[in-house]
Amino acid sequence: MLRKLALACSALIGLAAMPAQARTDRITVHGVSLEGNLEGNSPDRQVLVFLPPSYDSASDRRFPVVYFLHGYFADADKYDAQVQFQQAVDEAAAAGNEMIVVVPDAFTKFKGAMYSTSVTTGDFEGFVARDLVGHIDGTYRTLAQPESRGLSGHSMGGYGTLKIAMKHPGVFSSIYAMAPCCLAPSPITAEQAQAASQLTDAQIATAGFGEAAAAASLAAWAPDPHNPPNFIAAGPDDALRTARLHANSPLVLLPQYVPVLKALTGIAIDVGDKDFLLKDDTWMHEELTRFGVAHDWEIFDGDHGSGVTPRFRSELLPFFQRHLKR
Repeated sequence: MLRKLALACSALIGLAAMPAQARTDRITVHGVSLEGNLEGNSPDRQVLVFLPPSYDSASDRRFPVVYFLHGYFADADKYDAQVQFQQAVDEAAAAGNEMIVVVPDAFTKFKGAMYSTSVTTGDFEGFVARDLVGHIDGTYRTLAQPESRGLSGHSMGGYGTLKIAMKHPGVFSSIYAMAPCCLAPSPITAEQAQAASQLTDAQIATAGFGEAAAAASLAAWAPDPHNPPNFIAAGPDDALRTARLHANSPLVLLPQYVPVLKALTGIAIDVGDKDFLLKDDTWMHEELTRFGVAHDWEIFDGDHGSGVTPRFRSELLPFFQRHLKR
């Protein structure tokens, strides 16, 4: 009897000594903002939620949240396979930086939502800033305040980070854009618009990056609700279409949102020295400086994708550790 009691006590001691286990949740978030979009993109979006190791064991604790927006021509799972978000969250926690990381899926008919507001694609700005944040705050033990909420992303997701931060003030307090795309006015031609407006589903499925990206940009920034099947503006009024494309450029938007950007507690932008976006991202850095918007800026040794995995750990998560309230 005494031996059984000793074994039971040993087992309990062993369980108590075991480290807390981290957890990844795959959930579906309904986006009211996405209902009725003309592309037929589902308003029910898959979302990956990466919880820190002590989330389940410390039931009285609440945690800051970092939202990460994935890039174009990929989905959340593809980015997770590359970055290994849960591993990064666990490593950060071991260094005293516990937070929740949320990665929504924004893969659409044209292989990416551009995180914009469009009758064609859906209001992905509103989905991120309202529907997603509201669901996460209502489901998990978050610190449900802007001071404890950060927004980040890579490439298309970096673009979305900057644009959503500008247009939805008071939701996020700090932002980190990794190699953001699409900062300068889009150079899409009338011929490209006409071709994109007539793409069939079979052609879209096999479209290369450039062809698909032009169509995705037009669907997000120059929609036409009366031009099926793809609801893209492709009429003779090229000047209006061009103006609408330009109106979605963060470099064009910047002067209107200087007070909003200055109200953020932290802004970071990085880009590789071999990245094809180096020129435009440097331009954004220069314009932020021109308008007196404080920000962290770094050109690192690498190309468009090489910095995402290591810098998510070495730069992005530590950045939010410094800027988010706990």
